[in-house]
Amino acid sequence: MTQVRDVTVRSVPGRAMLLGPAFVAAIAYVDPGNVAANLTAGARYGYLLLWVLVAANVMAVLVQYQSAKLGLVTGRSLPDVLGERLSRGPRLGYWAQAELVAAATDVAEVVGGAIALHLLFGLPLWLGGVVVGLVSLALLATQDRFGQRRFEHVIVALLAVITLGFLAGLVVSPPDAGGMAAGLVPRFEGTDSVLLAASMLGATVMPHAIYVHSALARDRHGHAEPGPWRDRLLRATRWDVGIALVVAGVVNIGLLLLAAAGLRGVPGTDSIEGAHAAITSALGPVVGVAFAVGLLASGLASTSVGAYAGATIMAGLIHRRIPVLVRRVVTIIPAVVLLAAGADPTWTLVVSQVVLSFGIPFAVIPLVRLTRSRDVMGEARTGARLHAALVTVCVLVVGLNATLLALLVAG
Repeated sequence: MTQVRDVTVRSVPGRAMLLGPAFVAAIAYVDPGNVAANLTAGARYGYLLLWVLVAANVMAVLVQYQSAKLGLVTGRSLPDVLGERLSRGPRLGYWAQAELVAAATDVAEVVGGAIALHLLFGLPLWLGGVVVGLVSLALLATQDRFGQRRFEHVIVALLAVITLGFLAGLVVSPPDAGGMAAGLVPRFEGTDSVLLAASMLGATVMPHAIYVHSALARDRHGHAEPGPWRDRLLRATRWDVGIALVVAGVVNIGLLLLAAAGLRGVPGTDSIEGAHAAITSALGPVVGVAFAVGLLASGLASTSVGAYAGATIMAGLIHRRIPVLVRRVVTIIPAVVLLAAGADPTWTLVVSQVVLSFGIPFAVIPLVRLTRSRDVMGEARTGARLHAALVTVCVLVVGLNATLLALLVAG
């Protein structure tokens, strides 16, 4: 079996066949919460917070590879490993915060899809939320019936739609090179910019994507025993993560640049609806429709991946397996209720991403500790330099969240 694998993986098509799990995880990085946070940041502050996206994407590459590596080397997901090591009380508490993160994710994804359906077809937001939930059920059924590989194909196709839909406007309205260069210098302008930075970080380094990537890699490739096959598989995984997250990073940066170049100072463009109206007015109806279609693809794909992540978290931490389809039906309720109650959809998206940012340390810190442990990873444990970089990521995330909390309390 190893010999067949070795021959296959040396060819370009063979290596390509190993790609996929990271593209599913990367959908979490281009969900509607990202759209809201990045458009709001660009419309309000221009290129000021570009550096946040660049830094967050580098963090995401490091973290997501560690998650996939954990799944391949141990044959278990991150929630599985944590569930084995925590006693009942801490395990239940940890599960509660992880479920809160998953719920915030679901709200963002369903709300974003509902906004897209409203923009495209004029559907009421609550009805759009129901439609998004139903379509995501069909996407999840694809995985149940045809397996993970077919599910990955569907998600990659949606990622292509997202990329084209969100970046089409940059062809018509290119960003300013000088403004982009200035935006790479780390700085803030008041409490609101820190809030947006935390929201952008929460939308870019996604806790539920960290949990689920280990399961996606394990479910696709199984438990890789030490040897040449595992080494090649880990190299392929690095390519998988690198390519997928570069695509996601380009989309996120493109959204901020689009808003900074064409929407800054335009009234109402710090909301998705207002931004869509301004894009349509300034760049034409074709670009406006492309943007709305990209948003719809984002909501549909990301809510499906979010349901998969929630099931992974529950199975690993409290050892309960609820069918993903059943979970999808239950978790759509809060988003539909918020939409029906008239909550501002764009601000709901931004706040949901702030909630996610506070969940990042609970996912990243255990991952960094576990992947450095010889007991868990054996000879595949993280090297000293990479571990230092990952510890720096943890410090930056915790520091940004602490700063945000202090500013909110003081304000």
